[in-house]
Amino acid sequence: MIKIVGAKGDIEKVDSFLKQIVSFAQNNKVVVQAFDADMIYGKNHLISAYEHAKRAIDRKTNTTNSIEMETLLYASGERQIKLAIPKMGIKKGKINIAFIFINQKAKIPDDLANGMLKNLDLTRDDQVIDGDENTLKKFGISENEIKTVMKAKYGHLILEKVAKVDIIK
Repeated sequence: MIKIVGAKGDIEKVDSFLKQIVSFAQNNKVVVQAFDADMIYGKNHLISAYEHAKRAIDRKTNTTNSIEMETLLYASGERQIKLAIPKMGIKKGKINIAFIFINQKAKIPDDLANGMLKNLDLTRDDQVIDGDENTLKKFGISENEIKTVMKAKYGHLILEKVAKVDIIK
C-alpha cells in the first residue's frame, strides 16, 4: 500500500532532515521518500514512479539499491541518480515537499503521515503536488511538447518521462 501526501516547510539542514525521515521510516516499519513537490505533477506521477521502481527491482534491472532511490530516479525521468537528486531532491529553505509512504503489508493511516509531518515541523498541504504548466516546464518538457496535448492530458507528458527511464537505462 502507498500513501502520497504534500507538505510545506522550511528546511534548514537537508542532511539532518533526511536522517529524521530515515529514522521515522525505520521506527515505523515503512518506506518513506521525499521529493521537491514543485517537480511533481499529481499523485499519478509518484504512483507510476513507484510502480516502475518496484518492477525494476523485481526484475533485477534496478539502478539503485533501494526502492526509495529507485522511485526517485523514475520520478525524475532521469537515468542517473546524480541528475535525479538535484532535480527532485529536497533543498534548503522554504520548500513544498511530496512524500510517498510505502508498506507492502498494510494500509498507511493518515495518523502516521501526519505524525511524521508534525515531527518534521511541516504543514500538510496536498495541493502542492497538483502541478501545472510551470511544473512541466521546470521538469524539462518543452513548450512544443506541451502544445501537443489538451490541458486535461498534461499529466501524461510526465508519465511518458517516467516510462522512458526503462528505455534509457
